[in-house]
Amino acid sequence: MKTVTMRVDDAVYQMIKTAADGQRRNISNFIEYATLQYLTSSQYVSDAEMNEILNDKELVKNLEKGLVEVKNGEYDLV
Repeated sequence: MKTVTMRVDDAVYQMIKTAADGQRRNISNFIEYATLQYLTSSQYVSDAEMNEILNDKELVKNLEKGLVEVKNGEYDLV
């Protein structure tokens, strides 16, 4: 387990404290919980969204083409 020290604006601290109190969590636990919630929700898509992506044949074709180009080094960083 790691210890993290951070500085936040007083208004942000009060928002965190209010949210933590509302969930009956201590501040440290709430920050960990909120961070995990944010990271998992921003990196994963819902089943409905994934079905929409997979049903878009042109998008899937372009993604597959892009993967091949990356594997072959056919790209530029801008």
